[in-house]
Amino acid sequence: MVAPFLLALIDPVSKLIDKLIPDPEAAAKAKLDLMKEENQQYLQELQLQMSAIVAEAQSTDKWTSRARPSFLYIIYILILTSIPMALTYAYNPTIAQSLIDGFHLWLAAIPDSYLQLFGIGYLGYAGGRSWEKVKGVTK
Repeated sequence: MVAPFLLALIDPVSKLIDKLIPDPEAAAKAKLDLMKEENQQYLQELQLQMSAIVAEAQSTDKWTSRARPSFLYIIYILILTSIPMALTYAYNPTIAQSLIDGFHLWLAAIPDSYLQLFGIGYLGYAGGRSWEKVKGVTK
């Protein structure tokens, strides 16, 4: 993973190259090499992220392989529900507002402790996966 401080060093190092290497051709070559290294680091980071996604998708554990797609399907359903809601609103705004209010009340009925538990669990899972990657336990 490319450390943010390394990316922040690219510009100052580039300016330092201009000062240390008087030959414009050699300075340009050094900058090109620096940019190539930056791109290589970025590519490696993307490959690592993609390998984790592919590994999760190919997992034999049904919960692991279906968790991300299932969450996206729920979001897709919510978005697609907006189409009939728009038609309902055009036909009868009062009914549409009642449906919206009901949905809002349904979401508000979920106890805060459940939402906090979900957030902590999700962050814990993401943190654990990141720690495993840093330690080289998983890819």
